[in-house]
Amino acid sequence: VQLQASGGGLVQPGGSLRLSCAGSGRTFSNYAIGWFRQAPGKEREFVAAISGSGVTTDYAESVKGRFTISRDNRKSTVYLQMTSLRPEDRAVYYCAADDRDAVVRGIQWYDYWGQGTLVTVSS
Repeated sequence: VQLQASGGGLVQPGGSLRLSCAGSGRTFSNYAIGWFRQAPGKEREFVAAISGSGVTTDYAESVKGRFTISRDNRKSTVYLQMTSLRPEDRAVYYCAADDRDAVVRGIQWYDYWGQGTLVTVSS
């Protein structure tokens, strides 16, 4: 499966942004999708994940209550709605697919990666 992330940009603290991850090439609903982020000088970290059916989700503690992951398999797209953004949310955000359809946090489990989209939170 090929993935393409989009929707990044510049937003003020407290603002909102929605990222999209569009998939192609395989049956999209067979894959769990995870969002990860990497800030300058830091390791890539887990943000959120969703099962192929959309029933199961998981969030990092740092974004729980502020970010919402969802998917529309008819459009082969996963979304990450981000609200109450903070300067520390600034990072390049990546989406990735797990062909075991397992909602997991470990980067090593994800087989397919999209290119990143940059989110900048600044006044």
